[in-house]
Amino acid sequence: MSTARTALVGYGLGGAAFHAPFLDATPGLTLGAVVTSDPERRAAVLQRYPGAEVLSSADEVWRRADEFDLVVITTPNRFHGEHARTALEHGLPAVVDKPFASTAAQARELAALAAERELPLIPFHNRRWDGDFRTVQRLITDGALGLVHRFESRFERWRPETKQGWKESGDPADLGSIVYDLGAHLVDQAVALFGRPTSVYAEIATLRDGAVAPDDAFLSLTHAGGEHSQLWMSALAADLGPRFRVLGNRGSYVKHGMDPQEEALKAGATPGGAGWGVEPESAWGVLGSPGATARESTDPGAYQDFYAGVVEALAGGTPPVDVLDAAAGLDVIEAAARSAQTRQVVALT
Repeated sequence: MSTARTALVGYGLGGAAFHAPFLDATPGLTLGAVVTSDPERRAAVLQRYPGAEVLSSADEVWRRADEFDLVVITTPNRFHGEHARTALEHGLPAVVDKPFASTAAQARELAALAAERELPLIPFHNRRWDGDFRTVQRLITDGALGLVHRFESRFERWRPETKQGWKESGDPADLGSIVYDLGAHLVDQAVALFGRPTSVYAEIATLRDGAVAPDDAFLSLTHAGGEHSQLWMSALAADLGPRFRVLGNRGSYVKHGMDPQEEALKAGATPGGAGWGVEPESAWGVLGSPGATARESTDPGAYQDFYAGVVEALAGGTPPVDVLDAAAGLDVIEAAARSAQTRQVVALT
């Protein structure tokens, strides 16, 4: 298979900014079809990707499964697991946006089905290719921080007004909580660094006027190696804390601001190429210890590497994200909900 014809199911922000540009630009992939029933989104697809078909429902993809080599699922959260299962049942490898499934149990069922069918099933955890997170990984791997004992990570926003839509729905089936939204990224990064936690403590709240879904949360994870991950996510942060604060016995790394790739994609930029994902020196983090600190250059962000990894997985290689990591992340989110209800630390067996 020289080029995988891909069907993109969904064309909201995720489909338009985080998937379609890479499916169009990655060698070995082609954007064959986009599923959306929204007239404005249909027009946007045809304008930017004139070679792609626009289909009105996912059922059209399943009926024509033999015409595709890959499905990318970026529908509302409640449908991720259902659509992933349907893709596998029709013999199609799938990339599935976060949250990967509705429950950790469903995630493991999907992993088992994918293994049985010998099909790649890949969680879309693109934030592993944020430049600042890649920098954290490098510093830990190189020993620049020594033994890390505390990993602080934040996705905070100032959005005091609520919005209509499933992302802020109070129906638990919609998975509208900020923990499933921003938190899924933070938890996955902690799992990628230190493995599945052994225990979880959480505080989860619904703070904004008119909000019906949790919009502010703190999670504390303890890992088998003794590392502690402390994760903050909020839509009501009038002061934004550091994106990362990582403490080791040889030094620290502190970084403010967000990876630039998201804003570039929202603005319609084509991913990859010279300068992609590069931060200016003014945005670099600080490495060192009191009295001995220096700016540390941020590694370039590289979301394009995720889809390059998908191409390798379709050819029989290792997927860029392990499906069981997604299940581990959902274990954490479910444990966080129990912890917030009971105000107790929840052990993960």
